[in-house]
Amino acid sequence: MEIVRFENVSKRFGNLIAVDSLTLSIGEGEIFGFLGPNGAGKTTTIKMLVGLLAPSSGDIFVGGINIKKEPEKAKSIIGYIPDSPYIYDKLTGREFLYLLASLRSLEGNSVSSRIEQLFELFGVGDWGDSYAGEYSHGMKQKIVMAGAIIHDPKLLVIDEPMVGLDPQSQRLVKDIFLLLAQRGCTIFMSTHTLAIADEICTRIGIIHQGKLLVVGTKEELVEKAKKEGLTLEDYFLQLTGEKRKAFLPK
Repeated sequence: MEIVRFENVSKRFGNLIAVDSLTLSIGEGEIFGFLGPNGAGKTTTIKMLVGLLAPSSGDIFVGGINIKKEPEKAKSIIGYIPDSPYIYDKLTGREFLYLLASLRSLEGNSVSSRIEQLFELFGVGDWGDSYAGEYSHGMKQKIVMAGAIIHDPKLLVIDEPMVGLDPQSQRLVKDIFLLLAQRGCTIFMSTHTLAIADEICTRIGIIHQGKLLVVGTKEELVEKAKKEGLTLEDYFLQLTGEKRKAFLPK
């Protein structure tokens, strides 16, 4: 079942074309890795997908819903994790999740039970009842991730998910993504780190200067790289710009 579809989507900012004629479909339960260097168009694409930016042209569908025509209905099945987590410092993690639940029109005893499950899943522990102003970046990221899935979305959209997380937390988050995908949640994850996509993504798309250059499974991309005598990393670098040798000044 198709969950995400971009139909010839472009976004312009004046004379700058940030995303150029993007056409792409993503199925239920996929973990799709959206790769590209900084400035490639990843975040602009994500903001259009979650309804924070309107495309200059083209259409985006989530669960068959045109996000431009029915934004509230589409957003009701989307969870979004930005690259910079934000929580009100004067709220506890638990209060923040209750706030998000109310904004999603969730109520009753099931919300309390859901929050406890999420605290356990993310290993929040007693920190859930401390003020967010006392949290580390990693703890804020965990609470924001918990909030993004509190309503059991069909699509989880993530911008650079591992920023600021220690190795143990990164492993936990990867395992949670895999678990969500097994349960049928589609994950659209942007990153400029090939290793993360290589490890957990079912398919990978590479974008550069606003254009989607290639889409395929890891195995398909490895095969393309081998045909050119390259590793997957070198293939990625070749697609997105000439690889330059590092040097130290004498």
